[in-house]
Amino acid sequence: MSRKPELRGRAARLARLFPTGRGQAARTPFVLLVVLLLGGGLIGLLVLNSALSEGAFRLDDLQKETKSLTDEEQALQRDVDAYSAPEALQRRAQDLGMVPGGDPAFLDPDGTVRGVPAPAPADVHQTAVQDPLVLAPEAFATPPPTPTIPGR
Repeated sequence: MSRKPELRGRAARLARLFPTGRGQAARTPFVLLVVLLLGGGLIGLLVLNSALSEGAFRLDDLQKETKSLTDEEQALQRDVDAYSAPEALQRRAQDLGMVPGGDPAFLDPDGTVRGVPAPAPADVHQTAVQDPLVLAPEAFATPPPTPTIPGR
């Protein structure tokens, strides 16, 4: 009673191109392909997310280290500025037994002397020699190790 009408001409040729069965067997590979593509995509996103998180943690560590090194550099620069102040240099020079010099004399390229050289005052020199020699704490610091070249 429900009989399919016969197709003719162009419709018959088009009908031969499509399978007449249910199509379950043809759908199974397609469904597996879609499931595999979705699963592979999710795994790829998971790996990418993990790599980005690892990079973010490394960036955070490097930023903390940079801040720490910047703070240390600023502290060292403050120390250098304190040691190079004129009053500090004068005090350390006196502690080392140095005395203020008089007017300087200069040698010209032709060998003539410009100015009058004068020795340091005797009384200042005598008191400076009697003072003990005081070294800065940096003088006792151990020098950094020298790199060794293998094979030498």
